This record gives sequence, C-alpha cells and structure tokens, in this order.
Amino acid sequence: MLELLKKLTQTNAPSGSEERLHNIITEEIKDYVDEITIDPLGNLIAHKKGNGAKVMFAAHMDEIGLIVTYITDKGFLKVSNLGGVSPTTALHQRVIFSNRTVGVVALDDTNADLSKGIRLSDLYVDIGAGSKEEAEKLVSIGDSAAFCGDFYANGNTVISKALDDRSGCAVLISAIKQIKTVKNDLYFVFTISEELGLRGAKTSAYSVAPDYAVAIDVTRTGDTPSKLSMAVKLGGGAAIKIKDSSFLAHPYIKQLMKETCEEFSINHQFEVLEAGGTDSGAIHLSGGGVATGCISIPTRYIHSPSEQVDLRDLESAAELAVKMIEKGFNQGA
Repeated sequence: MLELLKKLTQTNAPSGSEERLHNIITEEIKDYVDEITIDPLGNLIAHKKGNGAKVMFAAHMDEIGLIVTYITDKGFLKVSNLGGVSPTTALHQRVIFSNRTVGVVALDDTNADLSKGIRLSDLYVDIGAGSKEEAEKLVSIGDSAAFCGDFYANGNTVISKALDDRSGCAVLISAIKQIKTVKNDLYFVFTISEELGLRGAKTSAYSVAPDYAVAIDVTRTGDTPSKLSMAVKLGGGAAIKIKDSSFLAHPYIKQLMKETCEEFSINHQFEVLEAGGTDSGAIHLSGGGVATGCISIPTRYIHSPSEQVDLRDLESAAELAVKMIEKGFNQGA
C-alpha cells in the first residue's frame, strides 16, 4: 500500500483536475472489476457484478488547492481557494501548476500582525515573473495549483500532502483487490469535487441508486497537544463514524461495521466529528434515501501540505471494507 499511496498523493489533482488520477486508478483495479466508466462529471465508477442489493463504496479523488483570479502588472498571482484552504496554513507554502510551474504563497503586507488573522485575499503567489506578460507565458486566469508536500514514511507513519483523501482511494483500491466473495452488486466510486461541496457524490449516487453505501475518508484526531477533544487517535485502527456535520450514520451500517470488526478482530475506534463532512452526507440524501455509513482514517494536520496517517489504520480500514462486502449487506435478513 505504501507505494500506491505515494503514487496517488504525489499526483497533483486539485478539485476540477481529477482526471489526472483516472489512468492510475484504472490500471490498479481493471483486473478486479467487470466494468469501469467515467461519468459526465468525471467520477470514476467501477462495477463488480453481483446479485441482490446495490452497494456503493466511495472515496474522493480531489485535493484542496488554489485558482488564479488575477495577474498583477508586476507578475504576481492573486488567487482564490479550491476547498478549505486556511490562509495561515497556506502562507509561505509552495504550490505547483499542471505545467510544473512552482510558486510561493506570500503576504501583501510583510509587517502584518498574523495574530490578528489574515484573509486569502491578503495573499498572492510569486512564480518569479518580472511582469504580467512574463507571468502570462506560464500561467493563465483560471489555472489551478496544488500545494507541494513531499511523501515521507517513518515506520508506520506517513507524511504527505493530499492524504485527504488519497488515503481513502488507496484503501478502496486495496479492498477491491482483496475481495474473494461477492454477495451484492458492487459499485466502487472515486468521486470528484468533494472539497467543493460533495458534488461528485451527489451525481454518482443518483446514477448508481444504491441501497447501501459507505464512504471512506479522513477524520481529525484528538491525540495531539491541541485543544481538540476527540476520541480518535493515530494507530487506533479504522474509525467507525457515528456523526459529522453532514450526516448521522445509519444504525444498520454502524452496527454492521461494529460487528464485523469484533468478529474478525479488526482494530477499530469510534468517531464523532463535530465539524466537517464527507461524501456520505450527499449519498444518504440521494433518491429516496440511502442507508449510509463511513469508514474514517485518523489523520493529523488535515488540509495542510503535511498531513499524517498511520499505515496500520489504512490496513484496518481496507480489511473492514473487505469483510463487510464478503459478509454482505442485507438489512433485516
């Protein structure tokens, strides 16, 4: 899983540029599913045919980034956010455009009091251009950039940008490869634009029309010296989501996850996220409603270029997905 995770995270694909991951994911899973399609928005949908109820698993492909809104006469780039970009976190970070142009996020007023807070409109990106004309040879209005964040593995700990949610994508790919028994009609969806409001999950859930669904995404932890009180820690196993800002886990899916972890001795923990959401929030409201849950991956420093996960948690999440699939989804049976 380590090399797969590195390949996925180091492919730059901010919201709106997810097609850069299509070939990578297709190559990984093509021999394990019956059909792969790309829908009109760019969601990658893999179908593993089976009987009975439709089951959808989803992980989003996009990462946060910046988009160019204006180029000054001196060649500096004014930008807006793609997803939840913190101005404080973005300051002095490097970003990279699709043509490999690299820039530095800087502050208009170098004497500003950062303790009073800054806005994204206070920032600009410096790509080393000396004029507007020089900058326009490299970057255009509407071009997007991902944050730079190299991949490091220290034992079981991985540090990288875009672990939100390439770690979920890696878990889903790993699970697809491990499935031995299929009891339901399975759809594995790698969604677009989750960071912009769960957009790909909305449309793909509508087209798939699942009976049951499980999202796989990252969640925060409460195991650092911060003030956040949360019963999730790195290395504690797959997190069974109970609630976040976008949904309450369906009792049947939540119980299926709990029983599966206990039956197969899968390391797990329980998650209540007070702020934030995942694709599950859009999926459970699609059609006439979908019984939905979420497998969460504990992650430190989310929405930064240095997110941090524990490989053992990813492995637990993949095992949970596999065992749920092999047990089958059949509420009330």
